[in-house]
Amino acid sequence: MDTAPVTGSAPPELLRPRALRPGDLVVIAALSGPLAAAHEPNVERTVLVLQRMGFRVRRAPLLEVGRSRWWSAARPAEIAAELNGLLRDPEVRAIVANDGGQTVFGYLDLIDVEAIRADPKPILGYSDISLLHLALHARTGLVGFHADMATPGFGGNWQTVSPVRRGELESLYFRLLTGTEAIGTLPASPSWECWRPGRAEGPLIGGVINRIALAQATRFAVPLERFDGAVLFWEELGGLSSYVWSYLHVLRHAGILDRSSGMVVGVPRDIAGLEGPDASPSLAEIVLDVLGDRDIPVLGNVEIGHAGPNLPMPVGVRAGLDAQQQTLTLLEPAVRQRTGG
Repeated sequence: MDTAPVTGSAPPELLRPRALRPGDLVVIAALSGPLAAAHEPNVERTVLVLQRMGFRVRRAPLLEVGRSRWWSAARPAEIAAELNGLLRDPEVRAIVANDGGQTVFGYLDLIDVEAIRADPKPILGYSDISLLHLALHARTGLVGFHADMATPGFGGNWQTVSPVRRGELESLYFRLLTGTEAIGTLPASPSWECWRPGRAEGPLIGGVINRIALAQATRFAVPLERFDGAVLFWEELGGLSSYVWSYLHVLRHAGILDRSSGMVVGVPRDIAGLEGPDASPSLAEIVLDVLGDRDIPVLGNVEIGHAGPNLPMPVGVRAGLDAQQQTLTLLEPAVRQRTGG
């Protein structure tokens, strides 16, 4: 396995996964937290969603009710071994995380990055899985899919929206995973807000803000050059509003805010101090306070992350942002044409 540090080396070229085809095998895997018995129906519903998209679906062995080790589905080495097996298996064409949690940091150094370079596959997930996207993007250039998972996403939040919206999401995800043309403008919603007007164009880089900040303290940090002109996206779950302010300052001190050309902020969830419309300071005020005189467009309250259902954010793919018009456009495909079998 490649365990050389990223820092100090030139960032790798963008590595797009191979496009999926109808009938391809998608595996749902426990890449972080365990599967509680109450969430087994979510997995079953996720299987149906993916099958409606035309894919075959299999569950990885560690995705089993009652299997756990502390706060994880298994020991980090076991999760890494299962993930590596999926990465090396030519039949597996995509991997969907079951849930987030607190485990990915434990196995970042155990991932077979050569298998990713040899056969890049879409990995879908957010929360703790956003750390996986950032680290693999840093190591290999892989386009990671900050997108819905099984338990809180396909099998959960997707079931709470109208059939029309669910059909729209299924079409969006299918085109993202199978199409070699740019998706174009993502479907907006009334929650979106312009916090600072302007336009930007650049690669999407981001995830849960605490994982972005923590990743940059490791040898798996995303090279700063990756943030040049980037459309930085982030979201957060739990904690205090002051934590968000602190994480943003970490990104400021790291030089990330100075390099970014725009920002997309997800709908906050369960953050103490941000409850209700009259919260003071508001999330918008916190963001603009840290940005200071950095005149970059900011689009807020976008459905990315724990508020779900998620609009997919393919890490590394160029996007166009118009905060005043409240549009976010994917300008490049997230996958590349597949040749052969």
